[in-house]
Amino acid sequence: MKIRLLILFFSLCTSAKALEISRVEPAFWWVGMKNTELQLLVYGKDIARSELTFSYPDVWLKQTIRTNNPNYLFIYLEIGRKAKPGTLNLTFTQGKKKLTKAYELKARATAVGAQGFNPSDVMYLIMPDRFANGNPANDAWDGEAADRKNPFARHGGDLAGIERRLDYINELGVTAIWLNPVLENKMPKGSYHGYAITDFYKVDARLGSNEDYCRLIEKAHQKGMKIVMDMIYNHCGGHHWWMNDFPCKDWLNHQDGFVPTNHDSYTVMDIHAPESERIAMTDGWFVPAMPDLNQRNPLLSDYLIQNSIWWIEYSRIDGIRHDTHPYADFDFLAQWNKRVFEEYPDFNIVGESWYVSSAPLSWWQRSSKLNDRQTNLKTAMDFNLMTVCSDVFAVSSPEKNPLRRIYEAIAQDFIYEDASSMLVFLDNHDTSRFPKEGETDLNRFKQAITLLLTTRGIPQLYYGTEILMTGEKSEGDVMLRKDFPGGWADDSVNAFTAEGRTALQNEAYRYLQKLLQWRKTNKAVCEGKLLHYAPNWQTECYVYARIKDSSKVLVILNGSGKEQSLPTERFREVIGNAASGKDIISNEVVNLQEKIVVPAKGVLVMEL
Repeated sequence: MKIRLLILFFSLCTSAKALEISRVEPAFWWVGMKNTELQLLVYGKDIARSELTFSYPDVWLKQTIRTNNPNYLFIYLEIGRKAKPGTLNLTFTQGKKKLTKAYELKARATAVGAQGFNPSDVMYLIMPDRFANGNPANDAWDGEAADRKNPFARHGGDLAGIERRLDYINELGVTAIWLNPVLENKMPKGSYHGYAITDFYKVDARLGSNEDYCRLIEKAHQKGMKIVMDMIYNHCGGHHWWMNDFPCKDWLNHQDGFVPTNHDSYTVMDIHAPESERIAMTDGWFVPAMPDLNQRNPLLSDYLIQNSIWWIEYSRIDGIRHDTHPYADFDFLAQWNKRVFEEYPDFNIVGESWYVSSAPLSWWQRSSKLNDRQTNLKTAMDFNLMTVCSDVFAVSSPEKNPLRRIYEAIAQDFIYEDASSMLVFLDNHDTSRFPKEGETDLNRFKQAITLLLTTRGIPQLYYGTEILMTGEKSEGDVMLRKDFPGGWADDSVNAFTAEGRTALQNEAYRYLQKLLQWRKTNKAVCEGKLLHYAPNWQTECYVYARIKDSSKVLVILNGSGKEQSLPTERFREVIGNAASGKDIISNEVVNLQEKIVVPAKGVLVMEL
């Protein structure tokens, strides 16, 4: 009897120690990719002690890499050009124990997507948690319930809410939607913003599922709009699943614990900076809750690059906005951009490079005249122009001839390899909102919006700008990220409708909508070159034109507090023989053979 019990005991122990695999990332891949190499991260108890075998036509095992952690196995496969879609049976053997894992190789996607974004687009930035709640059932997850009274908590906005408002966004006239990060942020608190990712392959359950994300993108595409995904490869969330069991000793920078970055982003390009200062910038943690990833580790570098390609192919996103771009390893960033553009030539990536002057922004753009190292980054965020606009279009500015500062900023575009690819904006989720409390007219709003939508570059709007939502950086980031009124069923005001908006909000909405819808059809603004005239001290007007073949648009912004009458002879190079222009806002015809009258703080946008 005792012998039988011992046999049963040892049998149960052997069964308990059977091979286990908790994760394989990415979960599937595709045949026919231009880069034929595939890295698989395999995670399971002592999985590194096993050997891998498989047999599949035109797929080979290139390399198996084991680290100091036996729970990880990194497998590199070569997927030949002739490989067909199907199931690859990966067999892991450890002594007498054996486990077969089915791995799917899919056919390349054929749906619309990976279109990129360019100056013909206007981007609409949304923080998903704060826009609209379409599915209250997912508000509570992992012990944290939505609490709209707490500005730091989750509020319940989700992908379903955005999907339900696609018609509103489309009717406004934007062509692309940039969502703040949608991936899992399984953090104990303060993760409503999405920038502390805990699973790079999974949409946050409080926003929806991977399938919900794909459906949102498909429906946006059906309406002629693109989707831009916010990605973060500088850091992860402090509760990421690998934080309790690192793949290797150098997966993170300062893997033993928090060491803050110095945030001195100029050191990356500063020819006088000591190497120690550069390292303090790129290797330090952004905040204690966001550990810094070591992209110099080739295994992690491959993992992150594949992750972006996986999301493009799987969900058919059209572009990427990369957070905290200068904080990551330079060589990794250059290789990442190169790999993505090789696979998707029409794609675009914009890097958040927060510099308030044009030289460092130019340094980050690909083929820069100032940088002998190739970044491969097509688009940078024009924080320089944003800062200038914030000052120039201040609520009350005693500055004489204020619009000249905008002219001077744009006059320095010679420093860029491609100024037309810069992302231009008035505000975003990290800055004070452009509309201000207590404004009773839209003079500054109309001038700034007109400039944004008619100057060079790719315009970006922040959700709620069209209804004059306010929020100051000095009051904390949460004040910049308020809920859109009407996005929740119990909201007393619904600003998604004209009836739910004030008269001033409707005026702002209609002005912006008219410009946006017109912009879609105007090649001069979307594709044309920019010619501008320096504002003089007499009139304080900024005059510029957008020209594409025979299509011409003349824009006049009056920076003074009085009506101005402009002789047209100065602008004859642009006007040519045109007798008149039509103001696209008022639909009035303007005589171009005489002086052009512009109201105080007024705007004219004329098709010639």
